[in-house]
Amino acid sequence: MAVIVPRWEWRVFGPGFGAAEEALAGLGPGPVQESEELYLLSPAGANVKVRDGLMDIKLLQEVDGDGLERWEPVLKAGFPLPAAEVARVFQALEVAAPALGRDAYSLEQLLAELVEPSDAVRVVRVHKRRVRYRLGACMAETAQVEADGRTQPTVAVESEDPAAVLAAVRRLGLDGHVNTSYPRALAALAAGSWRHAVIDVGTNSVKFHIGERHPDGRWQAVVDRAEVTRLGEDLEHAGVISAEPLARTVAAIAAMVEEARGHRVRATTAVGTAGLRMAGNRDQVIAAIRDHTGVRVEVISGEEEGRLAYLAVRAGLGAPEGSLVVFDTGGGSSQFTFGRGPEVDERFSLPVGAVRHTERFGLAGVVDPSALDDALAAIAADLAPLDGRRPPDALVAMGGAVTNMTAVKLGLAAYDPELVQGAVLDRVEVDRQIELYRSRDAEARRVIVGLQPKRAEVILAGACIVRTVMDKLGQQRLTVSDRGLRHGLLIDRFGA
Repeated sequence: MAVIVPRWEWRVFGPGFGAAEEALAGLGPGPVQESEELYLLSPAGANVKVRDGLMDIKLLQEVDGDGLERWEPVLKAGFPLPAAEVARVFQALEVAAPALGRDAYSLEQLLAELVEPSDAVRVVRVHKRRVRYRLGACMAETAQVEADGRTQPTVAVESEDPAAVLAAVRRLGLDGHVNTSYPRALAALAAGSWRHAVIDVGTNSVKFHIGERHPDGRWQAVVDRAEVTRLGEDLEHAGVISAEPLARTVAAIAAMVEEARGHRVRATTAVGTAGLRMAGNRDQVIAAIRDHTGVRVEVISGEEEGRLAYLAVRAGLGAPEGSLVVFDTGGGSSQFTFGRGPEVDERFSLPVGAVRHTERFGLAGVVDPSALDDALAAIAADLAPLDGRRPPDALVAMGGAVTNMTAVKLGLAAYDPELVQGAVLDRVEVDRQIELYRSRDAEARRVIVGLQPKRAEVILAGACIVRTVMDKLGQQRLTVSDRGLRHGLLIDRFGA
């Protein structure tokens, strides 16, 4: 073989890469190549394929801290393949080689006598249509990959310089995706299931969800959790996000990114909501998160939050008959979506949030009744756009406040999303919990069964917001959705 120059690779698969494909197309395409290839896959194996009549093996030699991979060709040989080289094929697949009864094997003999009888090796026939480009110091390509009747686009970047690869990946806006080699991608494509992750960077908490999409379109939760980081701590007064809450949030996101890699997700998308919309130093915060975690956070509007929440409710609770209002209470704002069936009639965001009103009215500890009345009156004034509306046929609530209130109602020592999803909170229970929190300081609230300890300071404000929304929309009860923005985002970005 010729002298091999190690090259670093980054490859992503997905339903489409929009801006990245447009950017590459604008460079002027190079040659188009089409090929029929045959991959041999095993759970822990290397890149082993037959292309142009040659057995082609690449071994993964190194993965750097940014997830770039260095694959090294170790074999390109024609058929008939000597028995010693056949043994190297199984060694690369990390599968015990069967007894070799021939001095050399044709491709047909290799498959029929050695590969097909093995339960550990899978044969996948692949058609590729590749277009090559030059992107700065890197080679790049787009390709349509068809395997077992399923087709996926892929984009790849490679160079001897890993820094150049990483810069090109960021230039193409693909740094939210996970580097995925052909063997891993083909195994998932043949199986028809992929994993994706979403991160919701809120004012009070960072929510993390990994979903696996099955061939029938069904999503299965692999990971679903939240970490209270109080990103918006003192934001109401300072106007900027401070160093300490930012450090907590960066640490939480970094751990989530590492967890996503461990679950071999195909892509991670992250959005920021009210806290980042409000922050005067938003750009610096987004840059710090990206520099420390590799995640690009997209700040979305309150209206977009509402649309995604509505999507999550319809996917998780079915299609309620008649008119529907979905509201999502967060740390810095609340989103409202009014619709009927799949149609959204109106959506808007109001600056009413648990963190914001806790700090504004001192609701983190014991609150006397008159101070509580003042807070409720202010919340009612801030929710004035709800006044005078016709009561909907159904009211659905989501967000940390309402799911924690449901867990308290149910006495859940360990949070169970299946019990919370679809549960009902009535006005009597909401009032009971408001009094429960009003009469206790934060430490006493922390021991309440069902209440996440880090929400102890903000739960009273959240409960007051929930009650006020119910009053203004003329409802004595509401349905709780454990599925929120992150679930709607998953369906919206990765559902195709």
